[in-house]
Amino acid sequence: MGVTGGIAAYKAAVLLRLLRQNGAEIRVVMTRNAHEFITPLTLQALSGKPVHTELLDLDTESAIGHIDLARWADLILVVPASANFIARYANGFAEDLLSTLCLAADGPVMLAPAMNQQMWLNSATQENLEKLKSRGIVIIGPVVGDQACGENGPGRLLEPEEIASLAANSFETNILTGSRILVTAGPTREAIDPVRYISNRSSGKMGYAVALAAIEAGADVSLISGPVNLPAPDRVNVINVTSAAEMYNAVMQRISNTDIFVSAAAVADYRLQSVAEQKIKKTSDIFELNLKKNPDILADVAALQNPPFTVGFAAETENLESNAQAKLRSKKLDMIAANQVGDGLGFDSDTNALSVFWGSGQKQLQQAPKNKLAKKLINLITDQYNEKNINKTH
Repeated sequence: MGVTGGIAAYKAAVLLRLLRQNGAEIRVVMTRNAHEFITPLTLQALSGKPVHTELLDLDTESAIGHIDLARWADLILVVPASANFIARYANGFAEDLLSTLCLAADGPVMLAPAMNQQMWLNSATQENLEKLKSRGIVIIGPVVGDQACGENGPGRLLEPEEIASLAANSFETNILTGSRILVTAGPTREAIDPVRYISNRSSGKMGYAVALAAIEAGADVSLISGPVNLPAPDRVNVINVTSAAEMYNAVMQRISNTDIFVSAAAVADYRLQSVAEQKIKKTSDIFELNLKKNPDILADVAALQNPPFTVGFAAETENLESNAQAKLRSKKLDMIAANQVGDGLGFDSDTNALSVFWGSGQKQLQQAPKNKLAKKLINLITDQYNEKNINKTH
């Protein structure tokens, strides 16, 4: 949330409380002029996070600079957006943290203007607004009403409740409305005996983020999840499983009613040939396990007579591109998203980076929070899914 100088800045505190009550995590960036109307301490107390005010604050830069802030945010919301800020942003000035942050953003930016009616109606302001709209910046409000100067006219800030609603709705892209998506996430556990198992490393965070991004895109989403410590995403039908065999059966029961299948789970390749009925006692220095292959969920889905659009994941420790491309071809997938793991990368992290490949192209998704990365991946999947359907009709 960006806060600029204007009497309506006090409403930013009300809005911030509303957004947090609805589950948003917020970092606040204030301009110098905003300090004249509301204190950083107030917004820090309400957000629960330090307020960012200086472009060249060395302490801030070492922790989370303007580039990191821009990558972190799912939405940059400026409330209120003054005429001065709008003019600087429209013309590419980067003389403070907020304008620099907005220029560095690769995600949505929403401005809620508030100013005197004559300033709003001025042709310079209107021209600046048109410039911003042409770049995809969303302008919400203002409305006609009483103003602090005693006049009545356009320029009054939207009420915080309405801004909160518009901010929430901005995540609903509807690009997959009517589509049915099945996602797998998390690890599987293959029992050795009643107290032990073998498994793959996976927090499930990426798969859960993909499911949530698909919901925000308007899809009907089912999530088949191995054992994880994550809350069920809102509006997602979650099916909990433990073993690879259980996940295989759950997928195959639902796959005929699926348009897009995203296999983000870290499914164990092998299971025990026989599981001990009682706990195995420690008797020797060397203990051997006999393993047999689990069914390949991803390959079997892609090999169906009428398969859904099939997306695989590949966690690689070396030769990422060649290994991912080989998996894409050998399993006849529509798309694969590969990430480097090991040495602190990938596992249990809230951030990730993906190299995405499909038959005719590829795209690098730079390191970002997994929820933001998932939205970019869903956009790529949607583009290729729609292109495949268009080609089918022709």
